[in-house]
Amino acid sequence: MTAKDSRAAALAAFASLVADETRAACLLALLDGRAWTAGELARHAGVAASTLSEHLGKLVAGGLLAEERQGRHRYVRLADARAAGLVEELAAHVPPAAVQRPPRTLRESSARSAMARGRTCYDHLAGRLGIALTDALTLRGLLRQDTGFALTDAGVKWFGAAGMALDVSGRRPLARACLDWTERRPHLAGAAGAALCRHALEAGWCVRIGSGRAVAVTPSGERELSALLGMSPGSLR
Repeated sequence: MTAKDSRAAALAAFASLVADETRAACLLALLDGRAWTAGELARHAGVAASTLSEHLGKLVAGGLLAEERQGRHRYVRLADARAAGLVEELAAHVPPAAVQRPPRTLRESSARSAMARGRTCYDHLAGRLGIALTDALTLRGLLRQDTGFALTDAGVKWFGAAGMALDVSGRRPLARACLDWTERRPHLAGAAGAALCRHALEAGWCVRIGSGRAVAVTPSGERELSALLGMSPGSLR
């Protein structure tokens, strides 16, 4: 087998990790950034615990998940931000017609609407809220999108002045475009996206809705983001 064939085989093997509905369901659930137990994921995916254990083993071996054990419990989470970005971007490339079936219940309709309005995508904000924040940062000259996502010097200073510490210690970029699967446009990810999301939740600008990924902007969040970025309350709801 040639080197080229070897790479092709490795790529096909890696892609097969996602090409299974049960494993895909687990990866999408873990985009909430939490660590889940194997039992929680088994119930979410609708499969037996023994069946899920085999799937999780493949995802851990393939580098998409990391696992931790505490006593009898086995916890898994997405391995890192790159793994999360890969899952979110693959989801964004799914044709809308393939996922836009009518909601079967009022609860499902409400949950879908909440996710579209605002949600966490691993460790940054997505949905219409994430897009609105990205647009506001760009409009004020804090973020550039013309040659890929990049914070401007003014943007770096803005994050510092707003009390959002940027992690520049690792290889993670300060700003990265992440394709939003509901809006079909890129929102801000990377260290800056993570800092903004973390601060928004810790400062009470945003609150989680239920136990999932959906978030909503609070009245204090509307005031602060209006003052900091000139955003209208309507764009935050």
